[in-house]
Amino acid sequence: MLNSASVNTLADAKKAARSLGLPLIIRPSFTLGGTGGGVAYNFDELTEKAAAGLAASPIHQILLEQWVGGWKEIEYEVMRDAADNCITVCNMENFDPMGVHTGDSIVIAPSQTLTDNEYQMLRTASLNIIRALKIEGGCNIQLALDPKSEKYYIIEVNPRVSRSSALASKATGYPIARVAARLRWARRWTRLKTP
Repeated sequence: MLNSASVNTLADAKKAARSLGLPLIIRPSFTLGGTGGGVAYNFDELTEKAAAGLAASPIHQILLEQWVGGWKEIEYEVMRDAADNCITVCNMENFDPMGVHTGDSIVIAPSQTLTDNEYQMLRTASLNIIRALKIEGGCNIQLALDPKSEKYYIIEVNPRVSRSSALASKATGYPIARVAARLRWARRWTRLKTP
């Protein structure tokens, strides 16, 4: 997991930054599209962006996270059923590194620059995540991979069919949304039949 801290005041943001180190990404709570967020490379930028983030958040809270700009951004589309059977449908790689918004980057499926060891490591991590969270159906897992080592962080887990799922379905021909819906329907049907 990335080093991070959730804070509600500018003083706490500065204190957390001293502990976490810079640069940090600032994410306001409960805003859409990155409103009020940004990257702080020094304490002047931290003061400015943390204040803007606290003001933008309806609950006056921001998350400070370790910045991994320049790392590879990799996604795995995985599925799991109620019997704990898991598959990896597809993996994808953003053409641009972390720091360029996913919506502004080209996504390549399957990944083209991972070694077999990196591929297997991230695949295993993704399958472990969907199992640990007991997600039934489709799940999109986004990871950041250091291009100079095998260090990685989990960036985001979408426990549902997402925009990336549609891309993975197009790339592979595998009907992710249809299978996810059937898995959820089968689970509900089993619950209805059980006395």
